[in-house]
Amino acid sequence: MDPEQLDELLSTPRPQTVAALRACAGDVLVLGAGGKMGPTLARMAARAARELGDGRRVIAVSRFSSAAAERALRDAGVTMMRADLLDPRAVAELPDAPNVVYMAGQKFGTSDAPATTWAMNTIVPALCAERYRQARIVAFSTGNVYPLVPAPSAGARETDPVGPVGEYAASCVGRERIFEHYAARHGTPVAIFRLNYAIDLRYGVLADLAQKVWTGQPVSLRMGWVNVIWQGDANRIALECLPLAASPPFVVNVTGTEPLSVRALATALGQRLGREPRYEGTERPDALLSDTSRMRDHFALPETSLDAMLDRVAAWTRDEKPMLGKPTHFEEREGRF
Repeated sequence: MDPEQLDELLSTPRPQTVAALRACAGDVLVLGAGGKMGPTLARMAARAARELGDGRRVIAVSRFSSAAAERALRDAGVTMMRADLLDPRAVAELPDAPNVVYMAGQKFGTSDAPATTWAMNTIVPALCAERYRQARIVAFSTGNVYPLVPAPSAGARETDPVGPVGEYAASCVGRERIFEHYAARHGTPVAIFRLNYAIDLRYGVLADLAQKVWTGQPVSLRMGWVNVIWQGDANRIALECLPLAASPPFVVNVTGTEPLSVRALATALGQRLGREPRYEGTERPDALLSDTSRMRDHFALPETSLDAMLDRVAAWTRDEKPMLGKPTHFEEREGRF
């Protein structure tokens, strides 16, 4: 599999995705589309729109640092717009759209520049929620808004109190509160999409573990349990959230359906890579885990199995295919990113 084939796989809609867009007429605007997930989500929306054949546009908005990524999106039929979402004038000039997927945010670099993280995770949502208060909005969030829970366990539920650890997680609660405010004040239909952790072959928890096993680096067991979901499955569910947007917001945890042992994952990758994992530390009694009961009640199950993810990640790692160089730092327990 090469990168283009991977992006094609990650951007394949399922019938439920097409049906969700059919239920939500009009253009789809993806704000912050230049990140790890945005390009394939925008391509998926464009592919679903082509199946519908109703002439709607999919518009991807970002500062876009990669010319190659821009070309790939244009080739996929996505309309491109460059904008700095911290600039109120730039946000005001964005086109109207009845369907918005909000993906903008900052995580890494928070420890060095917390003010920038707070600006990206609270000011930008306020500007965009005001601009699109008449639209339905799917707002990306994170499982980091929860405290650590006993492990292994089903994880934190959407009805549990938030308990952010560190400034990044606290700013993400701030982002959610901004969208909640606009839902209450203007009746803006919102779905809050609490994701952890999406995986690609070029980044993600499994890619982090595979790189460590392949290169002989020790695998930390400080965060001994994780949830993971294939990025393509997460993209599908994000778009399928559009018709469920509501006021008050519809909140849903999106991740794999069971907690996974980091030790067991590293062992499984080691078997596929022909390497013996090395470990450091021991499993703690708690971890960042999310309960997926609500996701399973509202959406078809993720289509990509754990074995398929492990097989693909191991093959990609063994063949030394290109990586994004963006480790997840999933083992971080004090919220320092």
